[in-house]
Amino acid sequence: MTSSPPIIKDLVLLGGGHSHVEVLRSFGMQPEPGVRLTLISRDVHTPYSGMLPGYVAGFYDYDACHVDLVKLAAFAQARLVHAESNGIDTQARRVKLRDRPPMAYDVLSVDIGITPSSSTPGAEALSVPVKPIFSFVNRFHQLLTRAQNSTHPLQVIVVGGGAGGIELSLALHHRLQADCPAAGHQVTVITRGTILRGHVSFARHKILRIMKEKGMRVMEQAGVAEVKPRSLRLKNDTEVAFDECLWCTEAAAASWLRNTPSIPTDKQGFIAVNDCLQSDGGPPNLFACGDVASSTAHPRPKAGVYAVRAGPPLTENLRRYLRGHPLKPYVPQNSNLSLISTGAHYAVGDKGWLCLEGAWLYNLKDWIDRKWMGKYGTDLPAVGSMAPPVSSRAGPAGAAVAAAAGPEAVSLLASAGMRCGGCGSKVGSSALSRALDRLKEHASNHSHMREALAGLDTSVDAAVIAGPPAGHVLVQSIDFFRSIVSDPYIFGAISANHALSDCHAMGAQPSAALVLAVVPHAGEGHQEEELFQMLAGAAGVLGEAGCQLVGGHSSEGSEPALGLSITGHGKPDALLRKGGLQAGETLVLTKALGTGVIMAASMRGKAKGRWVIEVAASMQQSNAPAARCLARHGATGCTDVTGFGLLGHLAEMARASQVCIKLCVADVPLLTGAAECIEAGITSTLHPSNAKANARVTSALPPGSWPHANILSDPQTAGGLVAGIPTAQAVACVAELKRLGCPDACIIGSVNSDLRSKDEPSHLVQLN
Repeated sequence: MTSSPPIIKDLVLLGGGHSHVEVLRSFGMQPEPGVRLTLISRDVHTPYSGMLPGYVAGFYDYDACHVDLVKLAAFAQARLVHAESNGIDTQARRVKLRDRPPMAYDVLSVDIGITPSSSTPGAEALSVPVKPIFSFVNRFHQLLTRAQNSTHPLQVIVVGGGAGGIELSLALHHRLQADCPAAGHQVTVITRGTILRGHVSFARHKILRIMKEKGMRVMEQAGVAEVKPRSLRLKNDTEVAFDECLWCTEAAAASWLRNTPSIPTDKQGFIAVNDCLQSDGGPPNLFACGDVASSTAHPRPKAGVYAVRAGPPLTENLRRYLRGHPLKPYVPQNSNLSLISTGAHYAVGDKGWLCLEGAWLYNLKDWIDRKWMGKYGTDLPAVGSMAPPVSSRAGPAGAAVAAAAGPEAVSLLASAGMRCGGCGSKVGSSALSRALDRLKEHASNHSHMREALAGLDTSVDAAVIAGPPAGHVLVQSIDFFRSIVSDPYIFGAISANHALSDCHAMGAQPSAALVLAVVPHAGEGHQEEELFQMLAGAAGVLGEAGCQLVGGHSSEGSEPALGLSITGHGKPDALLRKGGLQAGETLVLTKALGTGVIMAASMRGKAKGRWVIEVAASMQQSNAPAARCLARHGATGCTDVTGFGLLGHLAEMARASQVCIKLCVADVPLLTGAAECIEAGITSTLHPSNAKANARVTSALPPGSWPHANILSDPQTAGGLVAGIPTAQAVACVAELKRLGCPDACIIGSVNSDLRSKDEPSHLVQLN
């Protein structure tokens, strides 16, 4: 029996733009029963364009002007898919993604912003595009470092005289003067027309005066004909030298939109939408907003203010469409208050014919910007605090969604509180068959996945596995856990990697895998999609490891879960064991710690998005190359660091090997953010049990000697390997591990004494 309504509709938000962050916030405050929300974004921190000049000027730090999509998605109870889109199949209703399978949707909203575009020769290769903003941020810091280290004044050119280019140039001038006051760096603005076209002439004159007072150069009516490696050739054949060139002219829509005939676009390639923000003449379940959209009835400039204000009407129309209600037209305002910061705490503002300037206008802009950012960050309620009461009933909204979805959805909603669970709660055969067919189709384009599925035979009731090679023995292990990330594909990859690690830790070759997949209560098509995504993620990892997926079982449950049983083989005398450590060896660890505490913090909305993405990458990193490297350097004992934490697994090794281990705790590497989470008092659920067990076999650190000692008992998912290496080989082993893609690999201690002829001491692991 389930206590929550089943999934009836998949609403997918493609892109983390200004409009979509409002959709996420609104759905977090008031979810739509039966609707599963998914955000697909290439970035996990989306920059707020209104605060970019302040960031460049040094007035805001990174987090102050970036919306953390990981936190916001968690608040909205939305799945977050960290991937880049490269197409939409509107007929199959799937978003195509780079380097991974497509994602299915019932309703799709697009807010992916714009990309650099210029017909000017050399601009793409030799200038720094300001949009998309996420890529500009990294390039800006490179420019700043160059300016700080330069032995001569830099000539920095900003091409583009719109409000964005003017604000950026003034902010950059302020930052260069503040950081390098004696360097004499010069900022020049070049535009093919006059600056601030579309603004009142008073604003243009005020900005020109301010820029002149600051010693900046402005070249109007100066179109760029060509960008050369160190100079611009203007259309009047004048050459203007530069050290850095920032390109802030009009950008374009993603090129793949033009190549999707079913999506109507305007002459510039932007998605054409009607006054309900719905595709104009295209699929009715497609919406678009922000810079990527162009309103047919009410065209407006590509400015962040319009995307911000379109968020609420987009949200309302998405809800209306999901419920089968008539959509509500939206007319954006004709004019808006434009506030242009001038680098210092000063701004020029205009609206209609009115134009003013002063420090108070900057304070107003700062207040508006911080208030907007607060709505999607600091002022959000705690994660989960806005969830509706647990109920087997979906209520009127859920009934409306079900009615709009069709008879199957109505039937599914009616049975939400009385699912019988017969035959092991198995997923329906049709959904299972289609998921497997899609998996094989996807694998046809990936050789390692084809090999992984080669042993999958649906014509037999049990897997048939060939015996191990002569002289080898079988090695088996099993792992199972519920989803720790919202992306089912990444969850599948992490689950497979975690399950394979036991085999890798023993130096065995994994050969076959059985899978147990649990998918949420949902319609048949939605269960098919969830199952396909999880199996695709797992099969990719299994294929890379040379392991075949030979069968499994599917089941319904309240939340996604995945388990894998791995069968491998190896020569008995070559297998590594926990009990193989020898006195005098050096301990080597291959991965940093912190997956448990960071994921625990993420579930509470306390972890930064970039920390979570780094953790996900670590959990997807295979231990196979590291295991082979450890074996080449003479490893005698090895284990993977998982649920019992580093201390727990070291104690297991010490006890099995009858040795005493000396751990240099300050040398233990930590994932980014792990220390901050520990300092905040956050621990994972299993941590207290681990710490209690470790206290019996581990010496205590002197108070204050290492502030992050709690991390030693932190349970890890898909953690690294720890092994005993002959001391003469340890340094070379670590160097090779780093070359193989284990940047945090390091020496963390030593095996001190042989206890096989002595009584077991009270402390198997000594902390130093």
